[in-house]
Amino acid sequence: MTKTELVKGLTRYIPLSTVDPIAELIVELKVHLRVSKQRSTKLGDYRHPHGNHGHRISVNHNLNQYAFFITLVHELAHLLTWNRYQNLVDPHGKEWKAFFQNLMVSFLNKSIFPEDVEHALSRYLRNPAASSCSDPHLFKVLSRYDEHPVIHLDDLPAGAKFGLSNGMVFVKGEKRRTRYRCIEQRSGRAYFVSGIAEVEILDDDAG
Repeated sequence: MTKTELVKGLTRYIPLSTVDPIAELIVELKVHLRVSKQRSTKLGDYRHPHGNHGHRISVNHNLNQYAFFITLVHELAHLLTWNRYQNLVDPHGKEWKAFFQNLMVSFLNKSIFPEDVEHALSRYLRNPAASSCSDPHLFKVLSRYDEHPVIHLDDLPAGAKFGLSNGMVFVKGEKRRTRYRCIEQRSGRAYFVSGIAEVEILDDDAG
C-alpha cells in the first residue's frame, strides 16, 4: 500500500492532523495495518515478523477516532519495542512504556484532542497500562465520543438496578477499589463488577 492510499484510509479513523505523521511512520516501519471487526477481548493487536509475514497491526473498526488513534500508537510502540528487544522484555514493561510515551507526547498540546481527552491522556501517560481499558478514567472519557455513548456502572447511584449484556440483573453495592460489590437478583449471590462495565438501567420491576 502506498502512502497516498494509506492516508486516504486513515482519514476515516483518526484525527486529520495525525494522519500524515502516522502514515509516514507506518510506511517507514513497513507495517501491514488491518482494520478489524469488533473484538470483545481486545481493541488492537500487534504481531511480530514470522515466516513470510512482516509486522502486522490490527485495530477494531468500531473505535471512535481518539480511541482508534491511541490504540494504534499503543501497537506501534509494541513494534518499536520488538525491533529493539524482541522477546527479551515484558510486553508492557518499562521499555514499551517509554516507546509509547515518546510516540504519544509529540501529539499532545496541539489541539488534536478535546480538552477532556487531552487531560485524561496526559494523566494516563504518567504510567501507561496494558490497554486504555485498564485506566477507568481514560476509558470513560474516550467513550463519550463513541457514536452511541453507553452508560457505565460508575455512572449509577448505589442501590440502582442494572443489567449486563449477558442478561444478568444486579443491584449496585459499595465500591471496592475499581469494582463494585453487586447482588445478582435471581441467586442473591454477590459479584464484583468493574466500574467501567457497560450497563443498562432497569426499573424496579425488571429482572
